[in-house]
Amino acid sequence: MSELLIENHGAVRVLTMNRPDKLNALNFALTRALIDGLQSADADESVSCVILTGAGRGFCAGADTTEFKDLTPENQALVEERAELTTSLHRMFPRMAKPVICAVNGVAMGGGAGLAIAGDMAVASVVAKFAYPEIKHGIVAAIVMPNLARQVGRKAAFELLATGQTIGAERALSLGMVNRVVSEVKLMDEALALAHSVAGFSRVAMATTKALFHEVADLPLMPALERGRETNAKMRSFRKP
Repeated sequence: MSELLIENHGAVRVLTMNRPDKLNALNFALTRALIDGLQSADADESVSCVILTGAGRGFCAGADTTEFKDLTPENQALVEERAELTTSLHRMFPRMAKPVICAVNGVAMGGGAGLAIAGDMAVASVVAKFAYPEIKHGIVAAIVMPNLARQVGRKAAFELLATGQTIGAERALSLGMVNRVVSEVKLMDEALALAHSVAGFSRVAMATTKALFHEVADLPLMPALERGRETNAKMRSFRKP
């Protein structure tokens, strides 16, 4: 059985993590499949937007703890490989030209919570739950921390990281982790409607919007305004594909 299901809905590609018996926990195979799936979608001219979701009752339970037994100081090369693989996955989202919408259908824990907010937008089911429980296990939510701190602010982010508390979809919405909360039965319809809306715009304009957004979000105001000015001057050359 494939770790990642791929389905096209017109110009929208749906990537479904497919380890439902493990709540779609991220092992080596699924992480590699996600990187390949995102890269392929970004390179495919027929795709304008991507939806990421999970099979079964969970979005993603985080790292597959059954692989932890091999991630020891005595096996440092494998530890480094896993860290680089996870980091590569999170690097993908802001670097893609096409927007990614996460449809969070259930539990999103640890690395799964990080994955749920890594996309450009997120739609959550009312039953979705988010947590960064690493601290409870004596480890650190390290790779997912930068995105969380940028998106929800320092106080709220540190509380989530330092307490490991689980929050519901409405709390995630109030913190800005997701864009909207809908019923379980409407989740994919809502995500697809949003994706098709986004996919209908000029690809050049959308790719430029995304690239500029991720750049200026981390710049001081004056350099960000300059980058905006430069992009503004280039917009007249845009053509709808």
